[in-house]
This record gives sequence, C-alpha cells and structure tokens, in this order.
Amino acid sequence: MEKYITEMDRCIELALKARGMTSPNPLVGCVILDSEGKIISEGYHKKCGQNHAERDALLKLSDALGCTLVVNLEPCSHFGKTPPCTDLIIEKGIKTVVYGMQDPNPLVCSNGLKKLKDAGIKLIGPVSEDKCRKLNEVFIKNQTKKQTFVAIKTATTIDGKIASSSGDSKWITSDLSRNTARNLRKFYDAILTSSSTVIADNPTMEHKCKVILDTNLKTDFHSNIYKQGKIYVFHSQNSSAQNPPENVNLIPTPLVNGKLDVEFVLNKLFEFGIMSVFVESGGVLNGSFLPFADKIYHFTAPKILCDNNGKSCFDGKNADKISQCFEFKIESTEIIGSDILTVYSRL
Repeated sequence: MEKYITEMDRCIELALKARGMTSPNPLVGCVILDSEGKIISEGYHKKCGQNHAERDALLKLSDALGCTLVVNLEPCSHFGKTPPCTDLIIEKGIKTVVYGMQDPNPLVCSNGLKKLKDAGIKLIGPVSEDKCRKLNEVFIKNQTKKQTFVAIKTATTIDGKIASSSGDSKWITSDLSRNTARNLRKFYDAILTSSSTVIADNPTMEHKCKVILDTNLKTDFHSNIYKQGKIYVFHSQNSSAQNPPENVNLIPTPLVNGKLDVEFVLNKLFEFGIMSVFVESGGVLNGSFLPFADKIYHFTAPKILCDNNGKSCFDGKNADKISQCFEFKIESTEIIGSDILTVYSRL
C-alpha cells in the first residue's frame, strides 16, 4: 500500500482545489494509473451536483481497461444528484481500486467497496487514512453526528487580548494575517458573529451566508453586514422587528441563563443545511461556542498589551482549576508575516 501514498497525496491535492465549493458533499480527488503506474487521468469533485471525482477522471478516457483507480474516499454506490461511481468504474474495466477511507455516509459505507469486490475488482486500502479523514473532517462530523462543524477564529496579542479596556482593537495583527483570515471564511458554509461586534465594528464580512446572534435585535438593518448575502438572525423569543430586508431570516431562539441557546442555534443551522460555520466575534460569544468547537484558528501578534482590563479572546467560563480547561491539540503552526497562526483541533 505504501507505493500508493504519492498518488493519494495527489488525490488530496486535487480535492482541495474545490475546498468551500462542495458542501454538503465531501472533498474528493481521483487519479487513474495505467499498467505501468503512470497517471493517465485526473479528476476531482468541483461542486455539489457536478460529477464526482471518479466520474470526472474516467470520462476523460475512452478506455480504462486494466487500469488502477486511486481515490481518497470510497466510491459511491447509490443514485444521488449523479449516478453511482461504482457502476462507471466497473463499466470502464478498472482492475484495481485504491481508496483512502471508507465513506461515513450510511448510504455508502462499505456498500461501494462490496459492489466493486463482487465485480471482481481488487481493493487496496485504506491508504493514508489519517490524511484523508483530516481532509473531510467536516463531512465526517456531518455524517456521523448530524451536527454542524464549528471553527472559531481569534486574533490576539501574546497575552491573549483582542482589545484594550477602552475597546480599541485596530489593528492587532498584520494586513497579511487579516487577509488570510478572510480567505479562511471561504472554506465554510457560513460565518457567525454577535450583535456586539456588528455594533462596535460595523464589519462587512463578505460571504454568501452570515449568521448574527442578536438577542434583543439591537443591530441596524442598514449596517454593512446586512448589505450582502443570505442572513440568519437569531434573537430572543420576546423580541421582534418590523420589515426586515428580504435577505434576512429572523429565528426566535430560547434563552439559557439569559443568553441565546447556542445548541439550539447549531441544531437550526444543520437543519438549514449549513454544514460548517466560522465564528468571528468577541470573547463572550467565543466562550459560548468553545464547548462546541472542532477547530480554532488562533492568530498571535508579537505584541503585549499589559492591560489587566483588556478584552480576552475567550470569556464566560469561571473555572478555578486547570483540570477544567477545554483541551485541544496543535494541528499546525505557520508564520504569517509578522504573526503566527496556530491551528488547534478538538482532542
């Protein structure tokens, strides 16, 4: 199996070209090798509703008899928006299928492999399974837990501050870091923030879908954030608004300890088909989402504020013991201009 690691890496590289475009489908890349192990065709799933990676690669060939197909996810065996990939693999005469991981979708899981095996196709896998699972961490959570994947983005000084006690926050990190953060938004189905952030910063937060938590509907619908994209506003069941813009959907939400119920919010987002959400807000809302966070993007600037009353990136939990910490593992670190981006994932 080790001899297919390079080809599997190429599948992952191809799949990543469509990051942010395939939801609610997974990211999938595929390469086809001739009898000498040379890549003769490549494909990837570009967008939900379009050809799956295997079909994209196979349809570029007039003949694949005796070839090997390498793909990072088990080929599908059911009819969805496109026909089953297994049928085309069998039809084209593929001799061997190398796969990265089984599909967590109950409609597919092991069924695709069984269909291929029953057709006499040799199966090799899983190959580079950890990499393949990391690639589709959002899809895996969606399928196995029926929940929205939650990522939080923070940008702080070395001492963990996002603003001074006076509220000044512009700018802690560099232009390059802020551009990187804006690009990260594209990988998620929606971005989420609070009414406090909208009122304090009047951000635009360009995205096709935005979520605002506004308990008392304090934000002005003429704010920049409302000018573009589909918007879900979660608010208290006791508050109401007159004539919201057409792109705004108001969602009455129960309160827990005087705050909007985050679990209710996330369940609703999944119900709306939002498979992943990127949280960009202040410390209070970040703290509220921390128990549900799957990933944290933490930008650190080489600055120390030394303001005891400065605003922290995570607030809300009054823990008095280290054993009460939320625990994460370091996934990666990267220098971005003058700053450091550390990516953490849930243990």
